[in-house]
Amino acid sequence: MKRLHFLRNWKRILAWTSLIVGLVGVGIFIYTTMLADLPPISELEQRVVRPTTRILDRNGRLLYEILDPNAGKQYNLALAAQSRYGIDGAPDFCVEATIATEDSRFFLHPGVDPVAIARAFWQNFRAGGDIVSGGSTLTQQVARGLLMEPAERYDQSYARKIREAWLALQIEWHYSKTEILQFYLNQTYYGNFAFGLQAASEIFFAKPAAQLSQGECALLAGLIQYPFGYNPYTDPDAAKLRQRTVLRLMRDAGYINEAEVETIYADPLRYRSRLFDIEAPHFVVYVQDQLLAQLGQERLRDGGLEVRTTLDLNLQRQAEDIVDRRLEQLNCRIDDVPGQPARPAAACRQDTRERRVRNAAAVVLDADTGDVLTMVGSPDYFDAEIQGSVNAALSQRQPGSAIKPFTYAAALDPNWSIAAGLSAPMTPATILPDLPTAFPGGRGQDLQSVTNEDRFAQGAYTPKNYDLRYHGPVTVREALANSYNIPAVYTLQQVGVPTMQRLATQAGISSFTGEYGLALTLGGGEVSLLDLTKAYAVFPRQGERLETRAILEIRDVDGVSLWQAPTRAEDVQSPVISPEAAYLITDILSDPVARIPAFGEGSVLTLPFPAAAKTGTTTDWRDNWTMGYSSERVVGVWVGNADNQPMQGISGIDGAGPIWRDLMLTAHPDDPPAFRRPARLVATTICAASGLLPTPECPRTRQEIFIAGTQPTRPDDQFQRIAVDSATGLRATDATPTERIVERVYRVLGPEYADWMAAQGLPQPPPACPPGQRCDVDAARLALATADSPQGLVLGAPVGASAYAIHPGVPADRQRIRAAGYVADGNRWHSLRLVADGETVLEAQNTARLDGWWTLAPGEHTFWIEGEIEADSPTARSASAMIVVE
Repeated sequence: MKRLHFLRNWKRILAWTSLIVGLVGVGIFIYTTMLADLPPISELEQRVVRPTTRILDRNGRLLYEILDPNAGKQYNLALAAQSRYGIDGAPDFCVEATIATEDSRFFLHPGVDPVAIARAFWQNFRAGGDIVSGGSTLTQQVARGLLMEPAERYDQSYARKIREAWLALQIEWHYSKTEILQFYLNQTYYGNFAFGLQAASEIFFAKPAAQLSQGECALLAGLIQYPFGYNPYTDPDAAKLRQRTVLRLMRDAGYINEAEVETIYADPLRYRSRLFDIEAPHFVVYVQDQLLAQLGQERLRDGGLEVRTTLDLNLQRQAEDIVDRRLEQLNCRIDDVPGQPARPAAACRQDTRERRVRNAAAVVLDADTGDVLTMVGSPDYFDAEIQGSVNAALSQRQPGSAIKPFTYAAALDPNWSIAAGLSAPMTPATILPDLPTAFPGGRGQDLQSVTNEDRFAQGAYTPKNYDLRYHGPVTVREALANSYNIPAVYTLQQVGVPTMQRLATQAGISSFTGEYGLALTLGGGEVSLLDLTKAYAVFPRQGERLETRAILEIRDVDGVSLWQAPTRAEDVQSPVISPEAAYLITDILSDPVARIPAFGEGSVLTLPFPAAAKTGTTTDWRDNWTMGYSSERVVGVWVGNADNQPMQGISGIDGAGPIWRDLMLTAHPDDPPAFRRPARLVATTICAASGLLPTPECPRTRQEIFIAGTQPTRPDDQFQRIAVDSATGLRATDATPTERIVERVYRVLGPEYADWMAAQGLPQPPPACPPGQRCDVDAARLALATADSPQGLVLGAPVGASAYAIHPGVPADRQRIRAAGYVADGNRWHSLRLVADGETVLEAQNTARLDGWWTLAPGEHTFWIEGEIEADSPTARSASAMIVVE
């Protein structure tokens, strides 16, 4: 019995010994294979110091040197016993915001948090085994950032997590929680080359960390997770939303209550820039964000990089000077810019308005390589009053009419237009209606399904032209060159919003991701200047998308090339639009004659070499643009205010136009070659007004280019020769005496153009004498003068069913619309009166026409023209027109 008992004890001892030996063996195996090569914890403090990274322009000139922020005493937060968390210079709120956001159980775990690990494991399991959450503590982040090699830091594996956890446990054994916090706050990357809380405070708010407000602490804590995406200099809205998330995490952790969340969030943030030696600061920060996305923040933090960028420093400095001088000139602080088109000095002295324009941005791209040669994000990066550190070249703004070329590209391109449901693509000679039009809100609705007046009454979309005029039938060339709004909306209604949206996205505009209406073609969707400039490159590149680049090469501290920009491969992707459609857009935008009606002759858009240009102005004067290109360069300019304050009457041609012109001239020291013309384009002589083949009656012809197969084949039928009885004004009949027959050419348009023709004073073909009626001279004139006759009096302007808005920033006496009327047959009447709401606006004797101005007043208003053909004749009256003024 005793022997049996002894044997049982011996077996238990052997089992436990085997288990212990096995566990020790496994531990030794794991240590020797996974942990033995890790650096000792004693290297932690040594690894905080890093070599510099140099950002260079394309020719090797220094733009910025990223110094190790912890090498200078002013950036290092020291330990201090008197502080609640033991770190001198770090506000308690900053520490609490960091802990609540990055590791809410920091004071409860030994460096590895089992709760966070379990949560991460469950999230990874639900993701199919992929590591989507790591559960890293602050201590693990310190271990990963300072003790692990760069290549291993990016390894998303469980082996790396085990090694990281082992280091974290050792750090917790050797250092106190306060010391670990010190390491973390001194080495964490916050974006914009800011390593550590002190550097971040200086760079983002121009103050030492000790002076940070609660709101500023919350914002900085939120940057740690995603410095690129939450960068307040490129996306202040995203940064502000991230700040709210941090405050809510602090509430959940018990540091603040809900009322404090709202109070702190409501406190405005005033970003400032630390004064440091830097060239092209907005571009350098843009490159830094690309480095971060490409290499990761740990590798960027390690330093020792030499980054050769695409920037041309000479051109950049010239661009910055151009922006400065043109803004000074625009605000009348200087009278002229030597050798450049300028506002006359007298105009500046007479115009005493505050123009309220303080900011501008400009981008110059190489049209062949996509190199960003110039990026001016604001006139002064360091001017806090204009929020100069915000990069307006990357900010989302409304482009106004600068987006229209992409609408017309969809209509002119055979593939896009046919896919959109058009029976044939439009051509530069296609006639579009520039008339008062109330467009249905939805895509694909029939424009003829309801009357224009009914659509107006139902609140449909009723766009206006910039000049508040209607131009009747206009060709695509005229509509785009002069930036008429109504034809652009009509064109988008034909091709469809989704079609234009897809085309613009394929061209390079990344922000058209929502649902839009017809206002998209007038700037209803937001874009960045860089995206829009890139998208414009499809036109000089014969329809091929341009991929921009800012970095040419990255070398390490030993000069070994880590990465080089690939050489541009030819024909790697299908063109966004056909070469023919791209050239048609270019030909229109570079046509100085076609844009004369809107921009005048010799405008700032006309250059001494082939160049295309398009302006854009938002209706509230908050943004104006000029976009354009040659065969070698693509240049985009935005003018406005970073705080979105409206300017005072500054249009794209006035504000951005002169900057664009100067940049185009500067960016082309030698004249660029002409745009390449595809072989499948043919030139045809057309009737200028109708776009059809000319006839003897057509008053003016011109050459137009077409994609082969789309040129007109039908003779013009707008201009018709009609025989008229000179005595009666009616059409001649077989009974009309030969000596009274006169042949006249009339322009015959559809009934939708009747009001426009009347407003222009264009005579319509006379009616024939009704059968069985007396049509001698006296009877004819009296018949034409009756109120029921469409040939009597005509109200030319305003046009019925129009809406106008009073602009708060324009003097009331300058907010007027044209009011006009006339006698249809051109003969003088005894008296004429133009009436608004029953009150006479204009009156004249012995005349055939009235023409003047009416000052806008809020409300609904009804206009007509009335008069007497003779002194004792009854009063005749035209049809009336109702308008609305808001």
